[in-house]
Amino acid sequence: MTKFLDYVRDGAVVTLTMNQPEARNPLTGNSAVDEFLDAFARIEADLTVKVVILTGAGAAFSSGGNVKDMRRFAEQDIPAIDIHEEYRRGIQRLPLALQRLDTPTIAAVNGPAIGAGCDLACMCDMRIASRNARFAESFVKVGIIPGDGGAWLLPRVVGLSKAAEMAFTGDTIDADEALRCGLVSAVVEPEKLMETAFALAQRIAANPGPALRLTKRLFREGQNMRLDSLLELSAAYQALAHQTPQHEEAVNAFIEKRPPRFD
Repeated sequence: MTKFLDYVRDGAVVTLTMNQPEARNPLTGNSAVDEFLDAFARIEADLTVKVVILTGAGAAFSSGGNVKDMRRFAEQDIPAIDIHEEYRRGIQRLPLALQRLDTPTIAAVNGPAIGAGCDLACMCDMRIASRNARFAESFVKVGIIPGDGGAWLLPRVVGLSKAAEMAFTGDTIDADEALRCGLVSAVVEPEKLMETAFALAQRIAANPGPALRLTKRLFREGQNMRLDSLLELSAAYQALAHQTPQHEEAVNAFIEKRPPRFD
C-alpha cells in the first residue's frame, strides 16, 4: 500500500503532509490512521519537537471518509456491530490521539476539508486556510452522521448554532466564511500558506517546550473541568514549570536584559 503520510523535520517543527493527492487525501480505506498514530508516537517521544503542522498535498486538504469504500457496508451485508467496531478501531482513534498529543498543532488547510477532513482540521489547535480552502460538515449529504467525533469537535470551534447549521445542511463554506465564524484564524493566498504556517510555528517554537506542553494540557482539560478543579491543576502544573531549567533561563534572561537561550 502506498505511504500516506510524509514526515519532515525542520528544527523544532514537524510537518506532516497527507500525500494521496490523486484520491484527495482520504482518511479511511487506507493506512492513514495507523500512519498518523505512528507519527504522533514518534513526536511524543521526542521532547525537542515543539510544533506540528498538518497539511495536504495537491488540491485538497482531505476529502474525509472514502465514500466508495463505504459501499461495502451494504453490498457485503456487514453486521451493524462489526461496523461499530470498525469505527472504534479505525477513524475514532485519530481524534483521541490528537487530543492526547501534548505538542501544539497547526492545520494548514490548503484546499477542501470535507466531512472527516473538516473534523481533522478541528482536531488541531489552530487552523490557517488558503483562499482555496473549503469546509463542509457534509456527512448528512451521504446519509450518515459525524462518526469521527465531529459533533464534539465542531461546536467547540465555531459554537453550537453554526456547527448545527453546518451539520444539518451539509453545506460547504468558503475560507472567508470560515474566518468569520472562527473556524480558522487567518486566510492567506495559496502560495503563502506554508510560509505563514511555518512562521506561526516558529513563533510558538521560540518558547520553552515544557511550558508549551503543560499549557496545551491545561487547555485540553479546561474544556471539561470546573474552574476550581482547573485552578487546582494549574497550581500543580505551575509548580512543575517553576522547577524547569527553561524557566530559570527565562527569568535570568529577563533580569539580565538579554534574549533567552532555550534548547
